Amino acid sequence: MVSVTIDNITKRFDNVVALERVSLEVRKGEFFFLLGPSGCGKTTLLRILAGFYQPEGGRILFDGRDVTDVPPHKRNTGMVFQNYALWPHMTVWKNVEYGLSMRNVAPEERRHRVTQALEMVKMEGYVERSPNQLSGGQQQRVALARALVIEPDVVLMDEPLSNLDARLRLEMRQQLQELHQKLGVTMIYVTHDQREALAMGDRIAVMQMGRVAQVDHPRALYARPNNRFVADFIGEINLIGGEVTVADGEILSVSTSVGEIRGQASEDGLQKGDRVLCSMRPEALDFLRGEPSEGENVVSGQVRQVIYLGEVEQYIVELVDGTQVKMVEYDPMEQQAKVGDEVRLRFRPRRVVILPDEGRARAEAI
Repeated sequence: MVSVTIDNITKRFDNVVALERVSLEVRKGEFFFLLGPSGCGKTTLLRILAGFYQPEGGRILFDGRDVTDVPPHKRNTGMVFQNYALWPHMTVWKNVEYGLSMRNVAPEERRHRVTQALEMVKMEGYVERSPNQLSGGQQQRVALARALVIEPDVVLMDEPLSNLDARLRLEMRQQLQELHQKLGVTMIYVTHDQREALAMGDRIAVMQMGRVAQVDHPRALYARPNNRFVADFIGEINLIGGEVTVADGEILSVSTSVGEIRGQASEDGLQKGDRVLCSMRPEALDFLRGEPSEGENVVSGQVRQVIYLGEVEQYIVELVDGTQVKMVEYDPMEQQAKVGDEVRLRFRPRRVVILPDEGRARAEAI
């Protein structure tokens, strides 16, 4: 179990900058996620941690020891690949044993550790099968056992569940969490699946175009994104543009085309006159019924779409300025409104996060 320091890492492929001065701290025993869309640099960073790529600048440290120039086989990391990368001509036992054989571990010790690793992933009954005789979920568990059997300091996972169906992904998520809690080993996991990261991660680094957009605990990332990209990428979000009219304390007032909206600033330094975006999750909106038409964070609109999904009902409401917002009702016993109904919505100031309108600021600068 080690800490991992990523210090100002830069990586280029020809003229393309894949990573630009990325710095992160992963704590000992942490289940840390690198989350982002395709092409954001997360897999490149994972391969630099494994030693498969060399950075143009920066350092990688394990427990303060510089391993930037240490070859992959001397870093003591276990890697779980997206496509499993099992040897097709070897049995399950031989696949898991391979890393120990390469390290010249004594036969008796090898037998003990392979048995233990296969038991951890519940694959001890498949030792004589070849990979092509296994399901996708079983192959993934063998790949995980192969990574764990060498007793690595850090386990690196590159979208390991992306090839599994939805039900298997849920099962494997639970198994991975249980293994992490049992072993306490540092794990760094790459994914583009927000739900996967939110459900499993101790902390998450959201990456955008080779940079780190935000690092935080799952609840904080979801509830308090610090920019539009993070708000858009994690979960669903409603955005209403406006201008700060009162910046006094933690709660800001914003003038918008649908009325005044009050909410919490995503960062310090927002001032009166700044162009901003008021962001709200769909579950932060409520229907107002039988109450005064005016009040804090009350807006009017018309229902454009109703989507019933069993445990949840979604409403698309068009506000007076034409902006469409989504709201959800959980465990709906009956439909709250029909298409075409005029409705009023309310959202609480502490569920509204005020973000800087970076796109507007760039356009005005040009």
